[in-house]
Amino acid sequence: MIFSKRIAYFQRPIYSGMTEQEKRVYMLLKAVIYHYHGLDEAEKIDLEETATRLDATLELKWALEFVAKDYITAFDRARAYLNDIIGDYEKGKRIELINMVWQSNNLKGYVTEMEATAMLKLAKDWNVEKELIEMVLK
Repeated sequence: MIFSKRIAYFQRPIYSGMTEQEKRVYMLLKAVIYHYHGLDEAEKIDLEETATRLDATLELKWALEFVAKDYITAFDRARAYLNDIIGDYEKGKRIELINMVWQSNNLKGYVTEMEATAMLKLAKDWNVEKELIEMVLK
């Protein structure tokens, strides 16, 4: 499978005991960033594999419907939705989520300027911009 070497990174404690809301956040975050430039086949496979691993097929369906409602405003709508929820998460969890998005985007071997800008906006919203920059520079 395309992601076999990189999937191991994602099999981390963030998956264990996730609530429905956390699964929704996770799947929406991945979906909206992947759709930011247009979902490709590798990203579609990663979304499906993640949903299977998390037992989050309903949450993935919800996230894809959220994005499909209006592709042009999907990121801004998701950002508002996520900011309402993630602001209450402990800092370590916010860092894990932003790192997950960064690593997911690296599955294709690069991160576009648009994707990086989107992730920096989210990191700034969640007060983890410094941590994202440090992760990127490693």
